[in-house]
Amino acid sequence: MSTDPPYGPPQVLPEEIAALRADLTAASYLSATIEHLLGPVAAAALRRENPVPALRVLEAREEPAAVLLRLFTLGAEVPRSRVETVLPALGVDGAMRLGLVDPSASSEPDAPVRALLDLAPYSASDDIGQIDWWIASDLSELATGGPLGPEHVLGVGGASLTLARITPRAPVGRVLDLGCGGGIQALHASRHAEHVIATDLSERALSVAAFNAALNGIEIELRQGSLLDPVAEESFDLIVSNPPFVITPREADEATTWTYRDGGRAGDTLLAELVRALPAHLTAGGSAVMLGNWEITDPAEWDAHPRAWLRDAAADGVDAWVLQREQEDPAQYAETWVRDGGITDRDPDWAPLVGAWLEDFERRGVQQIGFGYVLLRRPEAAPDRPGSGRWTPGQLRTEQVLSTGTGTLSVHLADSLRAMGTLATLDDAAVAASRPVRAEDVVERRHLTPGQWDPMLIELVQGAGFARCVHADQQLAATVGALDGTLTLGQVVAAVCALTDTDEDETLERVLPAVRELIRTGMVTL
Repeated sequence: MSTDPPYGPPQVLPEEIAALRADLTAASYLSATIEHLLGPVAAAALRRENPVPALRVLEAREEPAAVLLRLFTLGAEVPRSRVETVLPALGVDGAMRLGLVDPSASSEPDAPVRALLDLAPYSASDDIGQIDWWIASDLSELATGGPLGPEHVLGVGGASLTLARITPRAPVGRVLDLGCGGGIQALHASRHAEHVIATDLSERALSVAAFNAALNGIEIELRQGSLLDPVAEESFDLIVSNPPFVITPREADEATTWTYRDGGRAGDTLLAELVRALPAHLTAGGSAVMLGNWEITDPAEWDAHPRAWLRDAAADGVDAWVLQREQEDPAQYAETWVRDGGITDRDPDWAPLVGAWLEDFERRGVQQIGFGYVLLRRPEAAPDRPGSGRWTPGQLRTEQVLSTGTGTLSVHLADSLRAMGTLATLDDAAVAASRPVRAEDVVERRHLTPGQWDPMLIELVQGAGFARCVHADQQLAATVGALDGTLTLGQVVAAVCALTDTDEDETLERVLPAVRELIRTGMVTL
């Protein structure tokens, strides 16, 4: 069974933190250095959570970065004298005071030193430039060889990287990182925000976040509490969240209950509660970006749960966009998260844990579990929005996207969410009078039977964003091809109809909804 770390969180001691930062810098303990030391095979294996090639490569290497990686990430015991060499300013005693290594290590030069925390380099880039940080977290199962406890503080995993990639990076005033964990989203937000507040229910997570902020010379405000409780009555220009969205069995007995991502709610109700509460905390023009899982009881209506959660947001004037990236059946889902915690099918806990998940899903009739993004945006103004025969205060869009194109996804998402809100304020006459422009990444693809002139299929293909492919007829393809901002959409359609001898009113009625969709998806811009 999983157990929590028998040691405390890292300590923020200014002198020791400064010494550690100097040592890591002198050791060139950076992602690029690690990649070079490991080589492509071992580096790729380590990303797959297979440490064996990396341990073999680094065993005989004495470079400071190699020693630090073996000690802090791979769980190797390193002689005290060697640790003193690679951490000359901090020393082993200083590392003990920070809570990075086992304080029971002997003072003998050959005494083994064991890390209590993972400390890894992290590299990324954004609109501001290159990022090179160090991120502390609890030791993974690579180092411990055992399952992870409920208080485990995760490092920078796949979900964290995904959220960082889809979060808009425009300059803003106040940002909330809700459920901050080790604080990676808050650190990213600090580069484009005036003030960042990071919250978490876990005191241990907040201690790790405080350590990471101090080590990297970043100021963030930390608050403890559940979900939005620590920021009641406050509003933000941007809210980011990688909440404990994993759906876990709630009625299993204690012997078969395990997860370090447990949100303490049955099914997907934690995400439902959070999504319903977020709009009240968005400023005018503010947005929220989060990851989530949702239960699907009818595959034909995969978005039933997110739509139910977001009806109130739409009524509050907030635009919402749910993107499902993938689905898993209950067995796949259970296997994914049991393995994620370090338990394999050879462990005695495997069968009861997977069984508990399956029983829990069966009880609610769950057939699939969706994973994706939830994006919210409160328009800067809330004008009346013409709908189909009635007035609707907010737009709700759900979409399944299976691929990703080139370019920056965060920019694409932010632009599309704004476009969705803008289109809601424009009736068909206003869209026809606008001067849209075809995006540069959109190309036309035609499929023809050999020897024939007329295509049997025309596709408009997006190179960026989600690499969408839209079927088009001759009139829509010709219209989109001519959208360069010189003429209004109505004028372009009139010219196309004159060339193809088609009815202008009928063509405009058919083309307008298609162009609206192309604007929402970034294939055409207003």
